[in-house]
This record gives sequence, structure tokens and C-alpha cells, in this order.
Amino acid sequence: MKQPFRQGAVVLAVLALAGCAVGPDFHAPQAPAADSYTASPLPSHTASTAVGGGAAQRFAFARNLSAQWWRLFRSPALDGLVKQGLADSPTLSSARAALREARENLRAASGTLLYPNADASLQATRQRAATQPAGGPHNEFNLYNASVNISYTLDLAGGSRRQLEGLRAQVDYQRYQFEAAYLSLSGNIVTTAIKEASLRAQIAATHAMLAAEQKQLAVVQRQFQLGAVARTAVLSQQSRRAQTRATLPPLEKQLAYTRHALAVLVGRLPSTKTLPRFQLDALALPRVLPVSLPSALVRQRPDIRAAEALLHRASAEVGVATANLYPQITLSGDYGSQAARTGDLFNGQSVIWSVGAGLLQPLFHGGALSAKRRAAVAAYDQAAAQYRQTVLQAFQNVADVLRALDADAQGLRAQAAADTAARATLDLTQRRFALGAVSYLSLLTARRDAQQARIHVITARAQRYADTAALFQALGGGWWNRHASAVDKASKRNRD
Repeated sequence: MKQPFRQGAVVLAVLALAGCAVGPDFHAPQAPAADSYTASPLPSHTASTAVGGGAAQRFAFARNLSAQWWRLFRSPALDGLVKQGLADSPTLSSARAALREARENLRAASGTLLYPNADASLQATRQRAATQPAGGPHNEFNLYNASVNISYTLDLAGGSRRQLEGLRAQVDYQRYQFEAAYLSLSGNIVTTAIKEASLRAQIAATHAMLAAEQKQLAVVQRQFQLGAVARTAVLSQQSRRAQTRATLPPLEKQLAYTRHALAVLVGRLPSTKTLPRFQLDALALPRVLPVSLPSALVRQRPDIRAAEALLHRASAEVGVATANLYPQITLSGDYGSQAARTGDLFNGQSVIWSVGAGLLQPLFHGGALSAKRRAAVAAYDQAAAQYRQTVLQAFQNVADVLRALDADAQGLRAQAAADTAARATLDLTQRRFALGAVSYLSLLTARRDAQQARIHVITARAQRYADTAALFQALGGGWWNRHASAVDKASKRNRD
């Protein structure tokens, strides 16, 4: 009775060992215990002003973000351009190809590690023996071999399973890298379009100022001809107009660079002439800003999910390094036929077969296996620290842009008030100068202040649009809703 009992115990022990995997079981890190993004409470809405693009924006916490968040700017041209970029950008194509590569590598490893390997071979050789074979005419002969070999390594310590777990984590990493590229591309297209709109508005304001200064120059020249002002007034006005004109080339250069960047973002050459032109007044400022709860941010940011996937892969590598310390059992078998003539290959006399099992137990490798395991643990600790840093930076991104939106609105209100005052001052100064009540220096100062105030309003408006887009990016861009929509459409097709 003892012998069968011992054999059964050995079998049960092997089966129990085969059902477990050494190394840590990965668990996703907990979300930070935070109920807000900023130390002090945010207002329920931002400031507002009567200037275009100056409407108040309301923070809607716990509201979900659309996957096509750029449509909140209500610009068909912008929507079409983003979709064109998502379809044609090489950057996104590269990320998609990297994801396919990771998936195929997983499939290849799964086929190798999960299932027995079977190979068929057919060989024909011409040989010369040292002695003449019995009954043979000479010591040279042909030898034909046809066989099938099957081998399988038992995953007793779970090393193969941990290896596949690491490859699955690599697939997750590439998937979230694709989502990050998707989000970055759409965000860059939107912010570049906003920059173009801002530059066009600044150029238009500068041209308007040049036209006003040309009219003023005509007035000063007429006054000079009548002897009301000195020639220095004419020269000063001409100098001022030249200075204003000098601000145009840098703005036009920036506009050209922006158009080039926009073309490349959507997968086109800089010489493309079919891109839409963007104006600030054609963009609507989103009034309601969906803001995810802090507890949901770690599941919505692609960079955090990618860092988590790297942490998962590092955990699996610890399991692989640990499994390499344990015995490995390999089962193998061959079945085939061997004969000196092809006609005798498959008769009963030429059948050959073999069955074997091999046990590999690492004994001494100079401490290499233990060192590799310690290195894997260190790599896991590094990945954990990088994950925590990614989370901290993500929360900082959201906190920064939330504060920026509030500050942007207040800044635009202040700039709008300054612009109104500067234009009123300029109008009054021009009338008084025409009557000879103020000096020409006062007129130049008023005109300079009005021009600067107008440009500041334009840049403040554009900053609100850009920071609104930055908020949607910082919150993850709603990619999870895009996948949910795709699943819903697929389910509907299956039901139909």
C-alpha cells in the first residue's frame, strides 16, 4: 500500500505545483485618496465679460467627457480637420502598428509556451560506413528518415504563464500609448488652430491700427501745411506708423509656421493649400466644462494606464526570474521511419520511436539567477516609482489648468476693461489733438496704449480657448467613451 500511496502523493504534488505560479500576483495600485485637485476650493464658474469669447464657464464635476471633445468648440472646420488628422497622421499610424506588433508577439509566444511543439522532418543522406554492412555490396549507402517530434515543457513554477502575463501587459502598454498619441494629436491640432486664429486676429488688429495711423498722418500733414504743428510731429507720426508696420512680419512668420505645423499634424505637406482658415470669432467657448472626479482620473489618463501596464510587466518579470530558480521538466517523443530505401520507409520493419523526459535543476550559475531576480525586483521598484510620479504629474496638470481657466477669465475681464478705457482715451485724445488742446506726444502715447490693449485682449481670448482644450486633454480626452460607443455599435449590429 505504501508504494501506490507515494506515487499518488508525488502526482498530486506535481499537479499542485503546476497549478500555481511563483512571483507576485499583480494588483492595480489604488487611486490617491483625494477629493479635490486643488488645495483651496474652486469657484463654481469662472468670471465673465462682454468681450467676445468672454462668457463664464461652469465646472461640472463628475460629468463624463465626450470622446470628441473638440466638437464642444462648435466649429465644423475644426471638427473636420481633427478627423482628417486622426485618419492620416503618420504618428497615429506608427502607434497603431506598434500595437499590432505587440499583439502578434503575444500570439507567437502563446503558441510556443502554452501548447506542445510538433515538428515533422524528412531527411535523405548519403553515408560511408567504416566497415561494410552485413550483406551489403560496399560500405556506402543511402539513409532516409521521416519522423514527427513532439516536445513540451511543463510549466510547473509558472514561468511561462508569467512570461505571457508580461506580454499581455506589453500589449496594454502599447494600447495606452496609442490612446496617448490619439489624445496628443487631437489636442495639438486644436491648440494649433487656436494659435492660428489668435495670430490672424492680431494681424487684423495691426492692419486696423495702421489704417487709423495713416488717417492720423494725413491730419498731421495737413496741420503742418497750415503751420499748426512742427515738422517733428509729422516725422513722429511716420516713425510710429513704421514701428507698427514692423510688428507685422514677425506675426506673419508665426502664422506661416503655424500653418505648416497644422498641415504636418494632419499628414499633409506644408505646401498644402486646402486647409481651412481659423478665426477666433468662428470658435465657440465651451460654457460647461466636464471635470472627472480625482478618484476616476487614474483610470482615464492614458499615460497613467501605460505606466500601470509597465508596472504590471515588471511584476511579471519578477515571476519569470523566480521561476528560473526552480526545476524544469521537458517531455519529448519521436515517431517515424528510417530505411535505406524510400520504398521501405513506411513498412513495419522501419518504424522508429522514442519517448523521453528531462529534468533540469539549476545547481550553480555563479549567483547569476539570484542576481537576475534581484534585478527584476529593482526594475519593479523603479516602475512603481515612475508610476507614482506619473500620477502626481497628472494631478498637477489638472490642478494647473483648472486654476489657469479661472485666472484666464479674470485676466480677460481685466484686459477688456483696459481695452475699453484705452479706446475711450484714444478717441478723446484724438478729438482734443484736432482742436490743439493736447500735445502730439499725448496722442502717440494714447495710440500705443490702445494698440497694446487690443492685442492683449486677443491673446487673452485665445488663452482661454487653449486652456479649455488643455483641460480636456488633462482629463484624458474621453477615449473610454469612444471604445464604449464602438462596443455598443457592434452589439447593435449583432442584434440586427
